[in-house]
Amino acid sequence: MRRRDFIKVMAGSAAAWPLAARAQQPDRRRIGILSNKRSDDPEGQDELAAFIAVLDARGWRLGRNLQIDYRWGAGNGELYRSYAVELVKQAPDLLLASGGTVTGALQHATRDIPIVFVETSDPVDRGLVASMSRPGGNTTGFTQFDFAISGKWLELLKEVAPGVTRVAVIRDPAQFSGVGELAVIQAVAPSHAVEISVVDARDIAGIETAIEQFARRPNGGLIVTSSGIAIKNRDRIIASATAHHLPAVYSNHFWTSGGGLVSYGPDVLDQYRRAADYVDRIFKGEKPAELPVQVPTKYDLIINLTTAKALGIAVPQTILARADQVIE
Repeated sequence: MRRRDFIKVMAGSAAAWPLAARAQQPDRRRIGILSNKRSDDPEGQDELAAFIAVLDARGWRLGRNLQIDYRWGAGNGELYRSYAVELVKQAPDLLLASGGTVTGALQHATRDIPIVFVETSDPVDRGLVASMSRPGGNTTGFTQFDFAISGKWLELLKEVAPGVTRVAVIRDPAQFSGVGELAVIQAVAPSHAVEISVVDARDIAGIETAIEQFARRPNGGLIVTSSGIAIKNRDRIIASATAHHLPAVYSNHFWTSGGGLVSYGPDVLDQYRRAADYVDRIFKGEKPAELPVQVPTKYDLIINLTTAKALGIAVPQTILARADQVIE
């Protein structure tokens, strides 16, 4: 079943379920979801479908004993804060947070309702949990990746395009991960004989202008770190990189499936599946304070050969042999 059809069927089941039968459900629960993506983002729909499928397998079924309220922040910090307040006012039994900034907004709105996060970097350093093994408070979840992975992005860029000597790094300066990932890239840049230029991602017009100006000089490449604003505008960022013949490395699989050259990052769908398992455990009585924060179990290297050919890049066989997926 296609992801959107799946969600529509699951959500639509609420209308078909008789009111009397609903009233007989003693364990009916409500989840509030605050996403860092757009409501029409196909990746966001995939993630929710994976989340809902596991809940359904655990016996939590939309329209029967489960209700879900959605909010889509699309990289907008003000929306995160206002939506967090809206969701908390609805008194859900649990909140699902997509990203560290979203998690922080929900924590600011409540310290009582359980929060399960996904796609979040360094939750201890940013003060979201007390420790990885015993989070404490009302929050636990699944980390996106360690900042050290951003050094791998630069390494991959140099392997795919050895002639690159200048790299523009797109990051959100207001996001915790944007600061940490950039710091690692800058630290390893001298060992790769690369000059780093920082592009602060505040709006797509500024990003596109910065890419166009950076591409005026030769031997350039691009790294796009993880951020809500980048995800929201990924189609235009990919198009700009391709138009200006810049080899680029991205933080997640949906960039390469959308036409990006190389991505290296965790299996995000797996995080949503594992988050659903935590939700089930919390609904059955376990406390988020005692559920350890978990790290990714697998990272995927994906190469888009169609984009490589368009850029005139011959991807080395050594990299293709290591790739988890090659898009042709």
